[in-house]
Amino acid sequence: MNFQVRCEEILNQIKERRDTPSLLLHACCAPCSSYVLEYLSKYFNITILYYNPNIYPELEYQRRLQELKDYLKKISFLHSVTLVEDSYNPDEYYQVVKGKEELGERSERCYSCYQLRMSRACKYAKSHHMDYFTTTLSISPYKKSDWINEIGKSLQDQYGISYLYADFKKKNGYKRSIELSKEYGLYRQDYCGCVYSKIEREKKEQ
Repeated sequence: MNFQVRCEEILNQIKERRDTPSLLLHACCAPCSSYVLEYLSKYFNITILYYNPNIYPELEYQRRLQELKDYLKKISFLHSVTLVEDSYNPDEYYQVVKGKEELGERSERCYSCYQLRMSRACKYAKSHHMDYFTTTLSISPYKKSDWINEIGKSLQDQYGISYLYADFKKKNGYKRSIELSKEYGLYRQDYCGCVYSKIEREKKEQ
């Protein structure tokens, strides 16, 4: 399935609505959020959920969160957006990747991480009676969009809330996120977030 085409089909349907639906957007950082917010803000009332217990160390977690807060204050194309900071409990991440620590990036370890964060987003959206949920994760060229959308579909079926299929990196989405990062001087991290990806990146640079 071409997930970005599916996304556009859903957005075209939303254009025909008289109301503006609500969207719960799981966000991992400001650079990944930049294009996604620019793209989706025309269609939804957006609530951002910052839930990323995978990020290591806590100082990095706080830096990415603050960068997202600062970015939201700068942008002019959003009329209304709410940022919700969820709890930071790394043990939640370590529990779901136990036994998969050495598998490497783009492995089952990452699948479990996507699933953890997207499940939290879906449950939040459901409990707050939102119309849709999705995540910024698919904008990264290092993440498997088929896995992300597979998880989204499964959660949609399980909880009965619409998932917005997407592959935000497509159609110059990733390129646009880089442009926006430069325009707003955003901090772009050099590793995914978890301690394992940090170690793997450092080894590659040696």
